[in-house]
Amino acid sequence: MVVINLWNPQNVDFLSALVISYLLGILHGVTPDEHTWPITFSYSVGTFSGKGGAKTGLIFSSGFTLQRSILSELAYLALAGIFMTTAAFGITYIIVGLAMFFAAIYMIRTGTYFHVHALERKLGVMTGVHKKGSALQEEELSHKINPSGINEKDLTKPVPVKLALIHGFVAGFGFGAFALIIYTVLAPTMPNVYLGWVPGFLFGIGTLTAQVLFGTFFGKFMETRKHLTMKGIALVGKTITITILEYGGLAFILGGLGVLAFPQVLAYNIITPIKVHNLHSLGIGFFLVIITVIIFGIYGYYKGTKLAVKMGYVNERK
Repeated sequence: MVVINLWNPQNVDFLSALVISYLLGILHGVTPDEHTWPITFSYSVGTFSGKGGAKTGLIFSSGFTLQRSILSELAYLALAGIFMTTAAFGITYIIVGLAMFFAAIYMIRTGTYFHVHALERKLGVMTGVHKKGSALQEEELSHKINPSGINEKDLTKPVPVKLALIHGFVAGFGFGAFALIIYTVLAPTMPNVYLGWVPGFLFGIGTLTAQVLFGTFFGKFMETRKHLTMKGIALVGKTITITILEYGGLAFILGGLGVLAFPQVLAYNIITPIKVHNLHSLGIGFFLVIITVIIFGIYGYYKGTKLAVKMGYVNERK
């Protein structure tokens, strides 16, 4: 008999553990979470389309799912404790912040994103985008041609989302109530070492489900800016992306340094009557989401809109 308890699961059987893992993942992706929302939102609006937003959610959550699967296996082997310390929490914030900040700086300076040709070459073949030894792929990597057909330094070019895969993998090292349940309750219930990774994988798939939906919504949001031309929408979307990654990255770095310097900040929470993880106890992670996604997102929107109007990317009123 499957028993579902998403708040405080205890003494669960194998099948219940699998179902709970997936449902917790959906809940994790839906609720305000500092390990998912800042990246998914920033890249999704930068693609300025529902399809691009869905792709962002898929790519980000794929990296996140891989990491959670690995940690789940380590948890089964009782080796995940090293990643569930205050120091690991702070360091993860700093690494995520640095990844966000430098991604923004790179986009600002080059109009594109940081990439490693060896990795791009292998991924292109693995995903079937190119055949092994493709001359077309080599021309793309050497920047002789651009597959998007738009100048790489054009501010209206959609934000490439492949980097979200790395962001997702790194962000997965953060832990909270959801991770603690997966690592300390659900992973240990697996019948053998060969299945220790499954709860983390299902949790990641649940998160992926929600993030694809949210990515689509965020991307679609940009399509509704009818007072702007397509170039104007693109410019606003990319401005939001860069603003969130740049200033949000700094916020995460400061948050991580704060946790390392004053570990007690993790104990300060605002308790609400909502019995849902990420909404019941509002701590540093919740406020990083608000600062990064809401405050910097709104600032980036108005900044980008002002620039789009200044450049004349506005539809004439009828």
